[in-house]
Order: sequence, then structure tokens, then C-alpha cells
Amino acid sequence: MARWYIIHAYSGFEGKVRDAILSEANRMGLEQLVEQIEVPTETITEARRGKKIQVERKFMPGYVLAKLAMNDDVYHLVKNTPKVTGFLGPNGKPQAISDAEAARMLNSKEEAAASAPRQQVKVDYEIGDSVKVLDGPFASFNGVVEELDFDKSKVKVSVSIFGRATPVELDFEQVERSK
Repeated sequence: MARWYIIHAYSGFEGKVRDAILSEANRMGLEQLVEQIEVPTETITEARRGKKIQVERKFMPGYVLAKLAMNDDVYHLVKNTPKVTGFLGPNGKPQAISDAEAARMLNSKEEAAASAPRQQVKVDYEIGDSVKVLDGPFASFNGVVEELDFDKSKVKVSVSIFGRATPVELDFEQVERSK
């Protein structure tokens, strides 16, 4: 019976490890024992150069989830795969995780899509940083970030207008960090 295991791999090589295990299982005739191999990812929204961009990022860098019918051949297949450091478990011995836990890790992207208002937005500035307004009535003004509202994707910037500091509320993509 196949169970879920977590494989520890070199960070950045998770996809190559997945492909190498699958191709080696096919070559050795063990494809029926290697049911599924996944790299857990999540989709986040980043504000870059004034635009919102959807980015897929690894949910657990350095780890690969695999549904395996564990035996000595499968253990050695995974362990001898390049860029694999071992299994997650006591003393590097494979320890299965529950189906519910695996589903929670793998469904993180579906859960993120279902809860779109809670979608994570990443900006390259923080409170106290100097920013430049890119568009709108205050375009080309410089200011200082006072507040960040991730729920509404808004930033409050203190802009100097006629010598007085005036708070202005803008969208995340309307400002960028001053160089």
C-alpha cells in the first residue's frame, strides 16, 4: 500500500529530483510502486515595477512529497537519486505522513485560490521607506510610507505638497521604492 513520504532534496532542485525519480522508476520497472511525486507550491501576488504579478513559489523549499509503496528497491531508488539528501524522519529513516497532512500541503494552491481575498501580496518597500509615486494625480512625487493595508492592497504615503506633509492613500502598484 502506498503512503506519503517527504524527501529532502537540495533547494532549487526539487523539480529535477521529481523528474529523476520518475524516470529511474520507469527504467527499473518500479512505476507501480511510485504512484505520485509532487513539489508543493503556492501562488502569491507581487507588486513589481508598478504592476501586480502572479508568482508561483515553492511552499516547502528543499522538500518533495512522494506517494510510495515503500520497499528496499524504492528506498534505494530514492536515496541514490542525485540531489537527494534523504527522507524526513528519525535518523533519515522514512516516516510516512498522514494522507490528510499530505492533502493539506498539496492543496495549499487550491485553498489560496478559494480564499482569494486573503491572497498574499508582496511589496518591495515597508513602513518608513522612501517611495516614488508612479501614476495618478501625485505622479513623480516622493514620499514616505506610513501604513500598509494588505487586505485592501493600499499604502498610505506622506507626500510633501506646498511644503506640508499630506497623507495620500494609493494602490500598491502605484508606488515603487526610491533608489
